[in-house]
Amino acid sequence: MKSLVTLALNLFVIVNLAAQGPNPDGYTDEQAEVKKIIETFFDGFHKQDSTIMKSTLADDVVLQTTGRNKEGKTMFRTEKISKLITSITSIPDSISFQEKLTSFSIQVDRTMANAWVGYEFWLNNKFSHCGINSFQLVNFDGEWKIIYLIDTRGRAGCLDE
Repeated sequence: MKSLVTLALNLFVIVNLAAQGPNPDGYTDEQAEVKKIIETFFDGFHKQDSTIMKSTLADDVVLQTTGRNKEGKTMFRTEKISKLITSITSIPDSISFQEKLTSFSIQVDRTMANAWVGYEFWLNNKFSHCGINSFQLVNFDGEWKIIYLIDTRGRAGCLDE
């Protein structure tokens, strides 16, 4: 009788796990939601659509960048998110650009998430630079929004050749 109960419990657990189905890329539902927000931001970025980009952003987003200048010194600057959106939406049609997202590492705890996203930036079909986008997001009553973005930029070690 004891083995029959154990078998029934094991079957119950296996059936419930299988019924839930796999998450895309092995992510939890919350991680998948965070990834979707970032992908939506870049969808708007590539379409040069400020409405799509803004739909993913909280109020008062902090935007920063860091890297090394030509002399090898670390540079660090803060910009207004409105300046980024204006610069992207005003790129002429004669210039093609693409930020290829190469990797995602996403952590979530309650109402906060961090996404470490590798990228390559291409300008007129030529490699420009690569780095990491680090996003901080907050879940505002069921809706994830980007509150902070910092990126690195460089050329060294970008492409496996």
